[in-house]
Amino acid sequence: MKQQFDLAGHPHIALCDLLKLAGLAESGGRAKQLIAEGRVLRNHQPETRKTAKIIAGDRIQLADNEICVINSQA
Repeated sequence: MKQQFDLAGHPHIALCDLLKLAGLAESGGRAKQLIAEGRVLRNHQPETRKTAKIIAGDRIQLADNEICVINSQA
């Protein structure tokens, strides 16, 4: 499933927060676990930094889910 996440003028969001807000993890702890296990890709590369700064233009993948990060108020 593809979805967009709008930063709404903010410069970035922590990866663990993005997964939680996008509904791909039921909690921040679960998001951190998924990241630590290497199951999250950022721009087609494994991302293991839990608080990596995700910016507009990044694509985050977890299993069959993809989040395209945009910033409509940049």
